Amino acid sequence: MLAVVGLLLVVWIVFIVLGALVHGLLWLLIVGIVLMIVTGAVGYLKRGDLGGPRR
Repeated sequence: MLAVVGLLLVVWIVFIVLGALVHGLLWLLIVGIVLMIVTGAVGYLKRGDLGGPRR
């Protein structure tokens, strides 16, 4: 799960950089920022599910 979240964050960073560099792809910058925030929030909320045995 953590690897998937990390991969998604890297993909969203690529979207953000492309959107910032290419003037016509400003929408890609906005989409990348939103998706990065959502992915980070989901990863933060799911971090407890990755641990060892439940008590």
